[in-house]
Amino acid sequence: MGKIAYASVLREDFTQEHYDDPDEALATGAVGCIEYCYAYGPDLLPAKSLSVDGMWRYRDLLPIGNGPISYPLAIGDTPLVASHRLREATGLPYLWLKDETRTPTGSNKDRATALVLEHAARNGVQTVSCASTGNVAASLAVGAAATGIQATIFVPAEISQAKLKLMLLAGATVLQVREGYEAAFELSQEAARAFGWYDRNTGVNPLTLEAKKTVAFEIWEQLGRRVPDAVLIPVGDGPTLSAMVKGFRELVACGASDRLPRAIGVQAAGCQPVKRAWDTGKPVRSVRPETIADGIAVGAPISASLVLRDVRESGGGFVTVSDESMLQAIRALAATGGILAEPAGAAAFAGLEPAMEAGLIDRDETIVVHVTGTGLKSPQYLQPRNAPTEIGATLEEVEQVIETP
Repeated sequence: MGKIAYASVLREDFTQEHYDDPDEALATGAVGCIEYCYAYGPDLLPAKSLSVDGMWRYRDLLPIGNGPISYPLAIGDTPLVASHRLREATGLPYLWLKDETRTPTGSNKDRATALVLEHAARNGVQTVSCASTGNVAASLAVGAAATGIQATIFVPAEISQAKLKLMLLAGATVLQVREGYEAAFELSQEAARAFGWYDRNTGVNPLTLEAKKTVAFEIWEQLGRRVPDAVLIPVGDGPTLSAMVKGFRELVACGASDRLPRAIGVQAAGCQPVKRAWDTGKPVRSVRPETIADGIAVGAPISASLVLRDVRESGGGFVTVSDESMLQAIRALAATGGILAEPAGAAAFAGLEPAMEAGLIDRDETIVVHVTGTGLKSPQYLQPRNAPTEIGATLEEVEQVIETP
């Protein structure tokens, strides 16, 4: 395992405190702003090529002990897709898509769930809890079912029915909170403390950041041990972006790279508290989400300080995308790239055009788009422009259809 040298806590004023004891950092209650740091060196990175070990091949940079991995679901090694048709359509000849729809529940949340549940299993934890707008909850429910651990999940009253059915099907205890996601998040933390549950909440549990950073390691290996020029990442609570930057930062610390790619955060136009803070230089203020992209519909992001710091240090920026542009991106990814994405999962692809207009990316650069979640759990947003043609069972009618321009 990687040796944790210290834990770092980032304050709202962007000052940092270091703790030799990671548990002492957790005791500060600095939600969303705790990072583990290691005794970095080139020997912590795997020497061999990508393997069937998945995410666990990077265990020397993960806070888990020695011994076999017991988590039963395959995690990691998601493809980095070079779609020639999407490259032509966008005019970006070096565009890549990191396709996290290929995970057990079709989202990047499965990485964090895997590490949290591996830790829980090793420590005899009986119940793991979280709050979620959908993907984290589905991921935890399925992962917990596979490991024999009870999942207790807090969700807002308004939630995707497809995702809700997945949670229930997997046997999770699901509590719908009438007051919405922020109230569900606060209640889940209170309940975890009261009942002794292990809290999987993104931002609260540093293991979630650790697991998600492995996406950066995979991109580096899949690009021939090079880092891209820029990565576009959807931003809700924020840890997905900060984890990506942390991964690339650790590659620099291990001597595998001499620079960070620019991190470009993509928020929904109807929920952009971090983008507004970036533009104004003022503290992040809570907003009421008004977007179809439930995965990034977070009005009070818990990791905003980390996200702002990481975007600034990487030389990146922020863009926003409308609901309509995300729906267009869903259609483009499906029809031109063969990738089925939900609105939040397609947000980064939708962000390409505004990022180019803002001068955040150039056409001749190597650009990675992070596709974070499948559209199969949000079928209401799979809206094709075409329709089937009803015919009789004759070749003549088939011929009429295929000859129609």
